[in-house]
Amino acid sequence: MKRRFGIRTLCSTALAVTAFSLSSALLAADAVKIGFLVKQAEEPWFQTEWAFAEKAAKDKGFELIKIAVPDGEKTLSAIDSLAANGAKGFVICPPDVSLGPAIMAKAKINDLKVIAVDDRFVDASGKFMENVPYLGMAAFEVGQKQGAAMAAEAKKRNWDWKDTYAVVNTYNELDTGKKRTDGSVDALKKAGMPEDHILFAALKTLDVPGSMDATNSALVKLPSAAKNLIIGGMNDNTVLGGVRATEAAGFAATNVIGIGINGTDAIGELKKPNSGFFGSMLPSPHIEGYKTAEMMYEWITTGKEPPMYTAMDDVTLITRENFKQELEKIGLWN
Repeated sequence: MKRRFGIRTLCSTALAVTAFSLSSALLAADAVKIGFLVKQAEEPWFQTEWAFAEKAAKDKGFELIKIAVPDGEKTLSAIDSLAANGAKGFVICPPDVSLGPAIMAKAKINDLKVIAVDDRFVDASGKFMENVPYLGMAAFEVGQKQGAAMAAEAKKRNWDWKDTYAVVNTYNELDTGKKRTDGSVDALKKAGMPEDHILFAALKTLDVPGSMDATNSALVKLPSAAKNLIIGGMNDNTVLGGVRATEAAGFAATNVIGIGINGTDAIGELKKPNSGFFGSMLPSPHIEGYKTAEMMYEWITTGKEPPMYTAMDDVTLITRENFKQELEKIGLWN
């Protein structure tokens, strides 16, 4: 009798273990998988986005699949790979915004949901694809904060607008770039800078040499009364190049205020004890990584569609005084 009881107990235990194993297997099979594709995986910005997307995965209980997509071919291949691995959607910062239609066509074939981050898709005519959910910087508003920060620093140094001029390096071919510099100029004007003291220099390339060339073309137009200079541009590199041009032209660092946007390309310059490059408007890659991953998870699991445009205007001015601490907060210091 005791032996039969023992056998029944063992059988019951075995069935329970089997049921638990099957249940665990089913739960594992049903785990939500989400892709996060970025164009420059080696960049600190995208490493931080990935890190905080992984935090969202841990908090919400889904699996994050990280893939570097440096070109169009790898991007389309990655979408197929995600589908083959059971993903239900992906977040992407594309290597080229004009890939938008191809990305969406490939996603549709594979029944994958898509959220664009940082860079917004454009269609064949170069217009934003407003039917694709996108989260990124509010370009004009961030530009305004950049301009306001430059004006505030000029005021702190007791600069007189009469002998202060601004050189703004523009790249109007890129809508985001135009909005940033438009916002910056708007803030400078509101701070009292005379409109005819603002010089525009069109960029041919968005790198330091290109912005040096653009700024040089504007510096020769300055009146002899120009004593102090403000250097603006759509990102760190377009301002860094401008500052280099002022150095070559003989302007002292104390007579130059350059503030970029992005933060990550300014670290080396901010480590220098003295430079006309005063600081940078640091956005929030940690928030963007977490939020887009969370939005995708909710879209997949609850059907809650994300907004077509989520504007991020949360930026922090980093300078020599605080850049290390601010970068450490979000994992960008190395």
